[in-house]
Formats: sequence, structure tokens, C-alpha cells
Amino acid sequence: MNMEDQGKSIFEFGIQPLDSIMEKMELRNTDLVRASEENITHKMVKKARSGRRLTPKVKQKIINAVNIFREKRDLTELSPKKLFNY
Repeated sequence: MNMEDQGKSIFEFGIQPLDSIMEKMELRNTDLVRASEENITHKMVKKARSGRRLTPKVKQKIINAVNIFREKRDLTELSPKKLFNY
């Protein structure tokens, strides 16, 4: 295994459940960025959806932003295990 393949296996986990949940809720990356009070960026949301490893702080910011919309729609709370598979 070369260095490039090794790096991908450590930091990339494929499309995350967050992606399909956002699609079902008809949310775009911009919606999360605008709703969040924690200064998340489009790049953070893109990485979260595509499966790049996030720091625990960034992961929690994404979860909080999704849960803002969840509360508005009176849905059950979304935990990290429901949004991410790593």
C-alpha cells in the first residue's frame, strides 16, 4: 500500500449517513452554515457529508446545526451515531 492509499484509509470513511438525512430533510450545506451559531463553514459541512475525519469539536458543531432543523420539524434528536459511521 502506498502513502496515498494509506492516508485515505485513515482519514476517509465514504459518504456518511448525514448526507442522506440532509437530503431527506431537504437541507443544503448553506442551510446548516446559516443556522449555526458556532461558526461552521461550507468546507466543514462538505467534509462531514463526504466522510473526511472531523475533529470532535467540528463533528459536534455539525450535529448541533442539524438538530436546529430537527427541533423546528419536531423530529427525534439525532445523535453522532445516526449521522456518522466512524
